[in-house]
Amino acid sequence: MRRIGVLALQGSFIEHIAVLARLGVEPPAVKLPKDLVGLDGLIIPGGESTTIGKLATTYKLIEELKRFGEDGLPIWGTCAGMILLAKEIEGANQPHLDLMDITVERNAFGRQVESFVTDLAIPVLDSVSSEREKGRIFRGVFIRAPSIKRVGEGVEVLVALDEGVIVAARQGSLLATAFHPELTEDTRFHRYFLKMVESGHKGMAA
Repeated sequence: MRRIGVLALQGSFIEHIAVLARLGVEPPAVKLPKDLVGLDGLIIPGGESTTIGKLATTYKLIEELKRFGEDGLPIWGTCAGMILLAKEIEGANQPHLDLMDITVERNAFGRQVESFVTDLAIPVLDSVSSEREKGRIFRGVFIRAPSIKRVGEGVEVLVALDEGVIVAARQGSLLATAFHPELTEDTRFHRYFLKMVESGHKGMAA
């Protein structure tokens, strides 16, 4: 059984843990550097990116999380997690991992009251979909969401809104979504990340 840790300092980590458990995956809560040992992948949840970054610094997790990603182990950042993964945060100076070659804008769609849900077409999810699920739209839940303003070489855009605003991308073993799949009943994005973990594990074994 693969072990997918969920960074549990602040934010929607309980919801991610619940989805992983439903999928039959062991989801340890990560609060200290020792909790990263033996993990096959990691999810950094949505929440308040500055708070998560400060707590990760306090608990001496920042460098260990960065090393985890640099070692090629898969990391998925949702909302605040996407901000923490980025190499550059537009107009902000806060602790982050500097792993994924993207520039993000915090609160790109406005304040909490301007949060929204929208239908997203995400073709890559067909790779983990049943015949019944293939081609189905994904309900994107955006809560004080960031957006991706720039992608570097080797970064694959997975989802953009109608106006071209990028809200999901992948770079090798790194996955970033501006929205919250853990707040829906649709498990395809979590299954997609599990497939990334499995593929990475096979690659390391080879």
